[in-house]
Amino acid sequence: MGNSGKPTVREYMTRDVSTVELDDTVETVSRRIAESDGFSGFPVTDGRRVEGFVSARDLLLAEEYEPMFRVMSEDIVVAHPDMAIQDAARVILRSGLQKLPVVDDAGHLVGIISNADVVRSQIERATPDKVDNLTQTLERIHGVDAHEERREVSLADLTPTQTTVYADELEGRKYELERGLAEPLVVIDNHGQLLLADGHHRVKAAQRAGIEEMDAYVIVLGEPVSLGMAETAAESGLERIDDIDVVDYAHHPLVETTHRLQQE
Repeated sequence: MGNSGKPTVREYMTRDVSTVELDDTVETVSRRIAESDGFSGFPVTDGRRVEGFVSARDLLLAEEYEPMFRVMSEDIVVAHPDMAIQDAARVILRSGLQKLPVVDDAGHLVGIISNADVVRSQIERATPDKVDNLTQTLERIHGVDAHEERREVSLADLTPTQTTVYADELEGRKYELERGLAEPLVVIDNHGQLLLADGHHRVKAAQRAGIEEMDAYVIVLGEPVSLGMAETAAESGLERIDDIDVVDYAHHPLVETTHRLQQE
């Protein structure tokens, strides 16, 4: 958390960022975009410094042999790791950008924050206010109407959106389930596809306990939309609860990456 206690970009950004170099050609980068799922552009770096951003639109008008430093946008919008997530959300929504490079005080690229990360930041704990915020965020980002329902959902019908859960946290969720203290899940009903937005530890603990249905806040979208978290789930091969990995937090790659960044 930042000094104000508000959630920060650092907590929600993706640290493993795909980038391109200043001298990469339009042909090379176009091929990378065509062959990847979900990449519509890349930060352009010189070492760890961000020099610009190149989007698919920038590439359309350029010759195949041209290098990135000629076609990239140098007037880029970036976020800082200590920026409040709400401020980053405003920048993303007002600029129309899908994602912002996250740059530290030295100008080094340390992550990327997307509108999907902003959505996730709204749903850390399932309270009616948080669910209302998420509903409004989804309506704003995707231009759709949505309404909320409270209902039982079958765990077998849920598509996860988080690849890993932590073994030590599972114990806490198991304790809550056994005592009837577990909070409702948060689920997005996207034209019949039930995306688990929040509650991955709870569903994993419930599955292990043989529970088949759970109470949930369900946000029903008025029309089908392409959700970043659904695309991320598909790219990660997440289809059902069984696909979520249980890891020991101390050995999680993200923790090791964070330590390495702090030591550099």
